[in-house]
Amino acid sequence: MFINEFVGALVQVLLFSLIPLIFWLIFARRKQNFFKWIGIKKIKHEGKWWGTACAILIATGLYIGLTSFAIRFLPEGVTTAGSDFAGKGFAAFPAVLAYGFIRTGLSEEIVFRGFLLKRLGEKVGFITGNIIQAILFGMMHGIPFGLATHNIPVTIVMTILPGAFGWFQGWMNEKKFGGSIIPSWFLHGTINVIVATIAL
Repeated sequence: MFINEFVGALVQVLLFSLIPLIFWLIFARRKQNFFKWIGIKKIKHEGKWWGTACAILIATGLYIGLTSFAIRFLPEGVTTAGSDFAGKGFAAFPAVLAYGFIRTGLSEEIVFRGFLLKRLGEKVGFITGNIIQAILFGMMHGIPFGLATHNIPVTIVMTILPGAFGWFQGWMNEKKFGGSIIPSWFLHGTINVIVATIAL
């Protein structure tokens, strides 16, 4: 199971990196290294660590708590993140790590916080760029629930919750960690691993 998940995760990262890579090759290759351009770079914290830690704990707690509450109202049979690992036991934990940190965490952070936010921020400013990437991030999560349930309130809630957290991750990276996407990658991956581990 781990091998299949790991290979699938690497393929997804490559696919999700393709558009940013093409864009970089055309517009930014001479200006900056690709990895730094998408935010895979050294973390430079700004401000007080305790303040940042409190903000992360509060935002993460609210997101996990509200999402867990909302999921209880989903119709039976609608799958959520990590459902594929349900009942597999802790032998599946290495596969969960590949899923959480590579397949979902890394690939989504590259696209939304590494590519969209940074490029939009250059064109329309950080505030607008962060809102746009957060909306798109939320829609990527909410629309599948809407298609599965045909329920507008479910679609709205399951768009707003990840969208709001995506906004927080964008703010955290750009305003507290010097533009590195490593903090949001770690946070995103950790949440996904926790959710999938609970399902084991």
